[in-house]
Amino acid sequence: MTTQKQPPFRADHVGSLLRPDKLKQARRQKEAGEIPAEALRELENKEIKRIVEKQKEIGLQSVTDGEFRRAYWHFDFLENLDGVEGYETESGIQFKGRQTKSHSIRIVGDLDFNGHPMIDDFKFLHSVAGTHMAKMTIPSPSMLHFRGTIAYGRYKDEALFFHDLGQAYKKAIAAFYDAGCRYLQLDDTAWAYLCSEEQKEQLKARGLNPDHLKELYARTINEAVDGRPEDLTITMHICRGNFRSTWIASGGYEPVAETLFNGLHIDGFFLEYDSDRAGGFEPLRHVQRKDLQIVLGLITSKFGDLENADEIKRRIDEATKYVPLNQLCLSPQCGFASTEEGNLLSEDQQWEKLEHVVKIAHEVWG
Repeated sequence: MTTQKQPPFRADHVGSLLRPDKLKQARRQKEAGEIPAEALRELENKEIKRIVEKQKEIGLQSVTDGEFRRAYWHFDFLENLDGVEGYETESGIQFKGRQTKSHSIRIVGDLDFNGHPMIDDFKFLHSVAGTHMAKMTIPSPSMLHFRGTIAYGRYKDEALFFHDLGQAYKKAIAAFYDAGCRYLQLDDTAWAYLCSEEQKEQLKARGLNPDHLKELYARTINEAVDGRPEDLTITMHICRGNFRSTWIASGGYEPVAETLFNGLHIDGFFLEYDSDRAGGFEPLRHVQRKDLQIVLGLITSKFGDLENADEIKRRIDEATKYVPLNQLCLSPQCGFASTEEGNLLSEDQQWEKLEHVVKIAHEVWG
């Protein structure tokens, strides 16, 4: 496959990978005080090197650390921002038939960014990526508001809260860039939930206006990413929930498509398109920018069976009715382990899925 210089790549992936059992066991031992933090990190380093080499071997141009140092795709980052703390809740996040561990975040002080443990995590990934592009994934600023509780009186002023949030993220983006990051992904499930009638009713029950949230989130994201260096690519991944191969939301992208594709100052979007719950490609007609890349998540990360390659090619061709082929890419619809528990497939099946993406992309784009 022709090598691209700028991400997202024709064959790409969202980021998280299945944690090996020995890493899960070591994390439990560390939490129980049976091994020191240094021993856990040494094992993480070893396993990250292994999966980076595997990503290179199967033909991917971007490599991630699989989010191996995290328990959650979002909380681990958010609770290490200034003014945010993690805490144990009575119940977790409810998916279809399953519930996550009981944990959440709350805002208890002035939001800011003054260093973060994930900067060092990225530096390690960058050091082992070699000539491949090291990709960093963090939750979008929207997720702090969407999943967090504001327990800080000063932020009764909504405008002040979102201003401080945007500025904290602007500092975070600059810090990752200074550490060598040139490919940053913002993971944001809120946009998919704003496409779900069920989820919008839940937001209204919390006293939130979905249309107003759409405006606030878009403005905050743009404040965070505007002014970034020209050689920093920022993409956004949007899905409908991913925990132990289950999901939360349903609904096509139509309610948010115009805002996403023409309103957000993002270089590319990873979109979930592996099931009927995602709707059709019609919302892609709102893509007017010639420089915007759309990564079609046509390969599911939830189950191990391989999709029919000809059917995937047919669907890519269908998407070209709305977006030119040179603005399209292919990936799984989500990561394989949004939380440390991981989806219900084997590691071998995971690599087969990613190899499938690379092979199909080669046959489509050459």
